[in-house]
Amino acid sequence: MQVRIFRPAKTAMQSGKGNTKAWVLEYEPVARKEADALMGWLGSDDTTQQVRIKFDSKEEAVAYAKRKGLDFQVFEEATKKPVGSKNYSDNFRFDKLEFGRF
Repeated sequence: MQVRIFRPAKTAMQSGKGNTKAWVLEYEPVARKEADALMGWLGSDDTTQQVRIKFDSKEEAVAYAKRKGLDFQVFEEATKKPVGSKNYSDNFRFDKLEFGRF
């Protein structure tokens, strides 16, 4: 079975980096989801889509996948360029360069 190992991104409701330190092992979907004839809800017979295993480090997740004989793919997180210090008062600086005003 194919699995993905990744570090989840923060949700839109988070401003900090809480709950983004753990690595997640998630199974790739095997069967596509189909709409139920009676209710119209989406569902599948593939129960591995419900499994998400959290690990403290990437190495632990890779070791687990190797121990279970799973084909895995590791997705590294993109590195973010740190933003320089920014102050609210910088918006009102006298020597601030403004483009578009003539």
